[in-house]
Amino acid sequence: MGIKSWYDSHIMPRLVTAACGQEGIEERRHQIVPLAEGRVFEIGCGGGLNQALYDTEKVTSFAGIDPHAKLLDGARKRAKAMGWDTDIRQGVGEDIPFPAGSFDTVVCTYTLCSVDNPARVLAEMRRILAPGGRLLFLEHGRAPDAGVARWQERIEPLWKPLAGGCHLTRPIGTSLRAAGFAVEPLGQAYLSKAPKVMGWMEWGVARKA
Repeated sequence: MGIKSWYDSHIMPRLVTAACGQEGIEERRHQIVPLAEGRVFEIGCGGGLNQALYDTEKVTSFAGIDPHAKLLDGARKRAKAMGWDTDIRQGVGEDIPFPAGSFDTVVCTYTLCSVDNPARVLAEMRRILAPGGRLLFLEHGRAPDAGVARWQERIEPLWKPLAGGCHLTRPIGTSLRAAGFAVEPLGQAYLSKAPKVMGWMEWGVARKA
């Protein structure tokens, strides 16, 4: 195993999980995740940071995928402890292994930044939603300030290999709308304790139009 493979397998997932669990981000998770209800699907569920925030009285079943096999055992244990009917698999967002219309809620937190094809992932999340279903999103991406966005473009090539392919420049709301979602923003702001180039956040509800 080369150094990069070792880093990607053992170090990078832990660093990303720690970064996505910092205080300001947790506040945003508390605003978004408890809104999930019915048959819930979570993309990038392996880190398990959302598990404790679900309202168990609203969730009837829980499914999810994550590309990192080492993280999935923990996710399964946490979901089982909730008492849910669970189906957690290794997989990628570009090819979600569930039938169309399977879920009432899709939860996507800090995932679109690192997928290979965000448009395809959004199309897949829309596909698996039932009519009237909701995508709950909490993502970081391209800043609205031109000066910050220019720095994001400069830093991104250096940042991506260290952070599991994380992109700093991907737009959030506009990408959701282009994928056929009706977006209801709940908030937009820079994370107070992070550099602006890494800290632009958008969160809200995107309904399947």
